[in-house]
Amino acid sequence: MTSTMIVLIVGIVVVLTAVYISWRAGRLDRLHIRLELAQESLDAALMRRRAVVLELAGSRLLDPATSLVLAAAAHEARSAGPEEREHAESDLSRTLRAVVDQDRFREKLAESPGGRELLEELDAAVAKVVYSRRFFNNAVAVTRAAQDRWLARTLRLAGHTEYPQFFEIDDNPPAAMATE
Repeated sequence: MTSTMIVLIVGIVVVLTAVYISWRAGRLDRLHIRLELAQESLDAALMRRRAVVLELAGSRLLDPATSLVLAAAAHEARSAGPEEREHAESDLSRTLRAVVDQDRFREKLAESPGGRELLEELDAAVAKVVYSRRFFNNAVAVTRAAQDRWLARTLRLAGHTEYPQFFEIDDNPPAAMATE
């Protein structure tokens, strides 16, 4: 083998390696973009759920105590800091289950003027939170797996981005919603 042939083979290997590394870095970048979009979608779904719960609490269709409990849980979820956010959102889910799962709650609310529309909005908002959280956590798992690969760790392809964290909340819908 001539020295020209060796240089050519080494050059091809270097170019192919560079292309592969560039492809992996691009994939990791796309995963981070997907993760950011999933985070925004989850934030919007949580905000929508809080807004619908506050609208329900202020609708005067519920008794004052129930309205106060719902409004307090929604306000706590809205004003929670990053450290308390998962706990506050879980509390809102539990409060919502306690209220909606009362005997004949849905029937009574549906009979009220505007109550049926509020129930439909609430059902949609609760379902959107469940799906958005699943999508976000899936994006976190895929991004973590890509960041944990030896090439990404060795060459620091993720740069200085934070290691993504799962968003774990109790987002089980009320039993009355799940049966319909």
